[in-house]
Amino acid sequence: MTPVSFAKVQVDDGFWTPRMTVNRERTIPHEYKECKDTGRIDAFDLTWKPGDEPKPHYFWDSDVAKWIEAASYSLVTHPDPELERLLDEVIAKIASAQQPDGYLNIYFTVVEPENRWRNLGMWHELYCAGHLMEAAVAHFEATGKRTLLDVMCRYADYIVSVFGSGLDQRDGCPGHEEIELALVKLYRVTGDRRYLELSQFFLDQRGQHPSFFVKEMEQLTESQNKTNRHFFVSGDGYDTSYCQDHLPVREQSDVAGHAVRAMYLYCGMVDVGIETGDEALIAASRRLWDSVHKKRMYITGGIGPSKDNEGFTKEYDLPNETAYAETCAAVGLIFWNHRMLHVDGDSKYADEMERALYNGSISGVSLDGEKFFYVNPLASAGGHHRQDWFGCACCPPNIARLIASVGGYIYSQAEDAAYVHLYISGSADLDIGGNPVTITQQGNYPWAGDIELTVTPQEAKKFVLNLRIPGWCRRSEVAVNGKVLDLNGQIKKGYVGIERVWQPGDRVELKLEMPVEKVEANPAVAQTAGCVALQRGPVVYCLEQTDHHLPLHTIVLNRECELNPIYDAELLGGVVKLVGQGLRADDSDWTEQLYRADATIYSSIEITAIPYYAWDHREPGEMRVWVRKC
Repeated sequence: MTPVSFAKVQVDDGFWTPRMTVNRERTIPHEYKECKDTGRIDAFDLTWKPGDEPKPHYFWDSDVAKWIEAASYSLVTHPDPELERLLDEVIAKIASAQQPDGYLNIYFTVVEPENRWRNLGMWHELYCAGHLMEAAVAHFEATGKRTLLDVMCRYADYIVSVFGSGLDQRDGCPGHEEIELALVKLYRVTGDRRYLELSQFFLDQRGQHPSFFVKEMEQLTESQNKTNRHFFVSGDGYDTSYCQDHLPVREQSDVAGHAVRAMYLYCGMVDVGIETGDEALIAASRRLWDSVHKKRMYITGGIGPSKDNEGFTKEYDLPNETAYAETCAAVGLIFWNHRMLHVDGDSKYADEMERALYNGSISGVSLDGEKFFYVNPLASAGGHHRQDWFGCACCPPNIARLIASVGGYIYSQAEDAAYVHLYISGSADLDIGGNPVTITQQGNYPWAGDIELTVTPQEAKKFVLNLRIPGWCRRSEVAVNGKVLDLNGQIKKGYVGIERVWQPGDRVELKLEMPVEKVEANPAVAQTAGCVALQRGPVVYCLEQTDHHLPLHTIVLNRECELNPIYDAELLGGVVKLVGQGLRADDSDWTEQLYRADATIYSSIEITAIPYYAWDHREPGEMRVWVRKC
């Protein structure tokens, strides 16, 4: 099973098309302007001198790289000569910044050239190189131009010469993973196996004893070590789990450390495992998947509860108001689940990919496409708002590249099968055993669970059409050309497989029951004890104070509270809201009392819940996902 490229998918969807349009017309230009105004793009001119402002930062290259990737993806689906001209201009600057030996990094060329490769643990050189490689592959595949690809192959060749097990090479690996997956992308487009081997080398370096990062720290000055010590020292000893260095990768079972770093590492592990047949990497990835999704993930698909390490803590520690849940981490979770889906063919990966896609990732960008969340809490006292940009601006271009390429997550194909993972209207051109097959979808997902698919092989063709039955769906129905199928025993790994000789124009109707659900968390999650969250289909809901004008903690739901889905075209770009009766704690008879033995009286109140991804677009006020139950 291989993914169908978004270049082969035309999205024509009531939910995603407006977002892709805003991404193309507002977000990508906005991010270009911010990169230009903050000096990130012009820094590649290498004209910075001590005392100049702004001073480049060692992660700036990655922000520009992700913008290039997002813009390149946009060109695939919507050719734009002006955007292509801007890309050519930025890429020319990047090419001009490459050093004679192939090295390419703004900061360590003009600010601290003496510290090249000095602090791999925290200084992001290999991370930036990885994002530039991803950008190069995206640009080449979008335009056919090798301008950036040749630059990055030259840089990769230089990195290959520096790192490795040879006599004239050095050890080490990136503190912030990303190059591992990028090298595999570069290998796949060039066929140069050295890039794959270097990715595997970086994976194998992690978790050795003594730790490379500890050895590196001992060679740094006291001032250089300040940041490293904050993350790599625990008590009287070292703890490098922050960058997933606590064990060799094939021995890891429990997710640890910085959430984004972990997601990129796990993506690289799956990629290398697939290309080399290394089952130990895949087995470790499965164990780590269980650790994340069964014990450490928010209902929104957000991960990483702690601000201190931008990452994971102990099992079932999922605070709401202080949740970090970085946008980049949710994006990384989607990347990882998409890869795991193509290893095991199990819909549980598509379920979690969808969870993060409709909730904890797109919450990171405003409906107008020009403001962003870095952090995505599940409760707010009213002071958390999206911003135009960030000093550390990894999240805005990350969500932009995801939205621009969302078509690539819908379908997969195999020699004798087609797979539909996500229900997004539009069409796709698949290749089933060398035979062209077009699949079209029509529906109003995620607001409605009725989807109609039309299958059009170029000529009659026998294959299996696999339709995902989402994990949240308790009752479904499938009909082919009007005949309802018996699904008993037909759903395997979450997919219903329809095997037949498909004729051009065959029609499939899928009905997914989509009631409002009151979801509870595992009792081990202390922060959600006595609460429920509202979910309908893949969409998680929240309450905002602007709809209720009272403290949200006083609102209570019981199992009998009926909530009705109502589509409101005027609300938040058009959403299904949940409206119904709840209860509120009546404090009118608590005059000047702090405690009492008498029971609190509850009265009826109308409540309105909106999709979590759309919060913080109206009057500022409280928000919460988890609501008290009784």
